[in-house]
Amino acid sequence: MKRSNNPAGTIPGPTRRQALGLLGAGAALLGASVASRPVFAQGDDVLTEALVLRDPDVPATGNPNGDINIVEWFDYNCPYCRKIAPEIQQVVADDGKVRLVLKDWPILGDVSKYAARVALAAKYQDKYIAAHEAMIGVSSRLTEPRIRELVAGAGVDMNRLNRDLTTNAKSIDAILARNHDQAVAFGFRGTPSFIVGKFRVPGILTMAEFEMVIADARKAKKSN
Repeated sequence: MKRSNNPAGTIPGPTRRQALGLLGAGAALLGASVASRPVFAQGDDVLTEALVLRDPDVPATGNPNGDINIVEWFDYNCPYCRKIAPEIQQVVADDGKVRLVLKDWPILGDVSKYAARVALAAKYQDKYIAAHEAMIGVSSRLTEPRIRELVAGAGVDMNRLNRDLTTNAKSIDAILARNHDQAVAFGFRGTPSFIVGKFRVPGILTMAEFEMVIADARKAKKSN
């Protein structure tokens, strides 16, 4: 899991909000601490289930009517995020009933922030997924010129993108701020990090492990 390397230093230590998302001494599953109690906080404007799972401004792929959500916080310059991306997509495709929520969390510097903003600006021309797949699919570290080359090659109208980066700057800032606040509140320390159903998974899993967590999330959902 890639650790934060933002200019402000490390992510601050636990706060009351973070504690709401931290899972205590529950069952140990696949090396990640999980518990059957919900990770969402009632009355908290960051950790409401609606904002975490179904923020209308945050892109999602997979089955829009899926019975389980996987929420991923990622950074385009995180090598672990790039490595695991095709495996997650395969799990989602094979299952057929999973909705994958993509939370841009650019914690690895200015280029990461630029990449996230470009992807979210592409959303205004219905090209977020195309831009996302173009950037997450490379094997080398991104630069701003490379980002523009990739998204242009993915069919993004660059003139419109430039306009949307400016016109929708405040909206994009708000999405990134919400994503960041949620990640910090859940106690995530780096990318990639996940919520699967209502389980917190702060790190990388194999395809088989993701399938097991999805199955457990379904069991937990039925028992509630």
